[in-house]
Amino acid sequence: MEVRRENRNIHDNQRRQLAKQFELKRNLFKAFLRDPEVPPELREQQQYKLAKLPRNSSFTRLRNRCIFTGRSRGVYQFFRMSRIVFRELASKGALAGVKKASW
Repeated sequence: MEVRRENRNIHDNQRRQLAKQFELKRNLFKAFLRDPEVPPELREQQQYKLAKLPRNSSFTRLRNRCIFTGRSRGVYQFFRMSRIVFRELASKGALAGVKKASW
């Protein structure tokens, strides 16, 4: 595997760990921001704290990637692999329970 592809998967994994680590804090700050009964000063403090969290701790920065190639598009979420790798492995019979359709 190329170094570039490995780095993509490593960075994605680090983002997933950060998102998991800061999920509770992020949701708490967002709940304060959504609540209309919270005073504006407290809401502003929570907005500041939310902005100070690491950017990569946001779930929107996560991307489903192929575990073999690091490809980000055309990834089957259930198998965590791209359509290209999936097709190759399915043709070889390496995926249990998957076979090529014929009718």
